[in-house]
Amino acid sequence: MFFLGVLGFAVYGNEALHFSCDPDKREVNLFCYNQFRPITPQVFWALQLVIVLVPGAFFHLYAACKSIKQEDNLQKSFYTGFYMFSVFLRIILEAVAFWLQIQLFGFKVNAIYMCDMGALEKKFNVTRCMVPEHFEKTIFLIAMYTFTVITVFLCVAEIFEITCRRLGFLKTQ
Repeated sequence: MFFLGVLGFAVYGNEALHFSCDPDKREVNLFCYNQFRPITPQVFWALQLVIVLVPGAFFHLYAACKSIKQEDNLQKSFYTGFYMFSVFLRIILEAVAFWLQIQLFGFKVNAIYMCDMGALEKKFNVTRCMVPEHFEKTIFLIAMYTFTVITVFLCVAEIFEITCRRLGFLKTQ
């Protein structure tokens, strides 16, 4: 995620500067860009990263404060339950972030954005705006969706592994 976050700034970094509408006036460009991107993908993904890391951080902070050894996590039901709860919470937060991401950005970035300028009280209510590097942005969105799905899959696999170890199907090394 960190790697993609760094690449995201390369792809989306100066998007607002190159977003141009017809007529090409600063106020129109800014108004339409804010309509096109209510939140920038970089900020969204940074928030997603922080929010998804919080449940695990709480568990590890608790474990560090209580001096819990890693081997004890599977031995004591409370620790296992607390850890599994943090993983379930991570899955829920990832799912919510995935849904929000789809609502905010969609699956494809079109080359042309039709902006509703009714609030600016212009004689033209709709104007055309050019979205820079739309194809790169589409590829990057698909990569972010893919990594979100992989993260959820790994969390589910982690819960499955812990459950199997607790039930004795897998031997703890």
